[in-house]
Amino acid sequence: MTNQTQETVFTMEATPVKFGRGAAQEAGWEAARLGMRRVLLITDPQVARLDIVGNVAAQLRAAGLEVSVFDRSRVEPTLESLQEAVAFARAYNPDGFVSLGGGSSIDTAKVANLLLTHGGEILEYVNPPIGTGRKPAGPLLPHLAIPTTAGSGSEATTVAVLDLPELKVKTGISHRYLRPSQAIVDPELTRSAPAAVIASAGLDVVCHAAESYLSRPFDTRPKPATPDERPPYQGSNPVADVWSSQALRYGGQYLRRAVADADDLEARGMMMLAATMAGVGFGSAGVHIPHSCAYPIAGLKHEYQAEGYPSPFIPHGFSVIVTAPAAFRFTYGAMPERHLQVAEWLTGGPIQDPGPDSLPDALIALMRDLNAPSGLGELGYTEQDLPELVAGAVKQQRLLAVAPKAVTDAELEGILRASFRNW
Repeated sequence: MTNQTQETVFTMEATPVKFGRGAAQEAGWEAARLGMRRVLLITDPQVARLDIVGNVAAQLRAAGLEVSVFDRSRVEPTLESLQEAVAFARAYNPDGFVSLGGGSSIDTAKVANLLLTHGGEILEYVNPPIGTGRKPAGPLLPHLAIPTTAGSGSEATTVAVLDLPELKVKTGISHRYLRPSQAIVDPELTRSAPAAVIASAGLDVVCHAAESYLSRPFDTRPKPATPDERPPYQGSNPVADVWSSQALRYGGQYLRRAVADADDLEARGMMMLAATMAGVGFGSAGVHIPHSCAYPIAGLKHEYQAEGYPSPFIPHGFSVIVTAPAAFRFTYGAMPERHLQVAEWLTGGPIQDPGPDSLPDALIALMRDLNAPSGLGELGYTEQDLPELVAGAVKQQRLLAVAPKAVTDAELEGILRASFRNW
C-alpha cells in the first residue's frame, strides 16, 4: 500500500520549441498564431546593436503585427531595471511579448508580463524569505522567447532571476505561469556571441542538468496538503531525468567545440538545444547547492570583469560552476551511481578508479579547457567573505530543499571554502 504521507505525484510541463537554422524567420508567424496583434519586443542594448533585432521586428511587422521595442534589459536584471520594463509595458499595453537575447531579456519579459497582467509589485512575487511569494491568479499574456545564447534555458523554465545589490544577493520569481508560450531556438543567432559568453552559458547548462539529475527523488518529499502547494522544484523523476541526461551528453560532446569556433553551428546549435533540454529537466526536478551558492556569489561583489561582457559582474554560469566540484563531492555519498553516471556522460566514456572525485575531476577538466575562473579567489573573494556568502546561500531554501543530502550552514561554509581554488 502507498505511504499516504509521501509524495506520489510529479508534474512535467514543457514549452513548445521550434528548433533549427533559420527558425527565427518564422517569429511573425508564431506570434500571430499565439494571438498577438500588439507586440512588445524586449531585448538588451548589446543585442539591439545587431541586425538580429531589426530582422525579428521586420518578421513581426510582415505578419501584420504592431511592434514596440524595449532594448534596456540588463545583463543582470535588477529591481530598478525590471521596474523600468514594467512601466514601459504598462504605457504601451501590448497583448503579447517577444523576448530576444539571453536569459536576462527573457526573464525581463516574464516579469513585465506578470506585472502587466496581474498588477502588484515585483517583490510581492519574489520567493520567500526575500519576498512574499505571491502567486499569479491566472495565466499571463502570450510570450514568444527567442534565445541568442546557449545557456540559461529560460525559454523553457518557470523562473525569472533578479539581482538585489542592496541585499547583496540574487533571487527569483517562480511559477508555472511564467513559462513562455513558445520558444524559437535558432543556432544562427549565436554567431555573434563571444567565446567566453558561450563558455559561461554552457557551464550553466551542465550545472542545470547535473543538479537536476542529482536532486532528491520526488517521492521522498512529504505529500502536499493541496495540489497548489506542490513546489515547482519537485526533485528528480523519470521524465526530468530523460531531459537532463541528454543535456549532459550534449554538454560533454559539444561545449568545447562551441566555445572554440563561433562558426561551428552544429556545436552551438546542440548546446542551445541542450540548454532548452536542461531547462525542461530542472524546471521539474530543480537545482540545489551550486545554484544556492551562486546567488550570493553573483550578488555580493560586482568587480569581476569577464571577457565578452560589457561591464564588471560575475556571469551566472561562472558563479555556479566554481562551487560545483566541492558540492558534488559533498553529495556523492547520497547517490554514488548517479554521480558516476554524470561523470561518464561528460567525459564520454567509462570512469577509471571511480569515486567521490570522479565528477569533480570531470567538471574541473571542462572548466580548465574553457578558461573558466579557477574558483572564488579568481572572482575576487577571500575567506573574510565566507559569512556573507553562507548567509546568502542559506536564504535559497527553495533550492536547498531538493538537494540529495541535507546541508547545514557549516557544511555550506565547507563547500565554499573548498571552492576558492579548484586547480
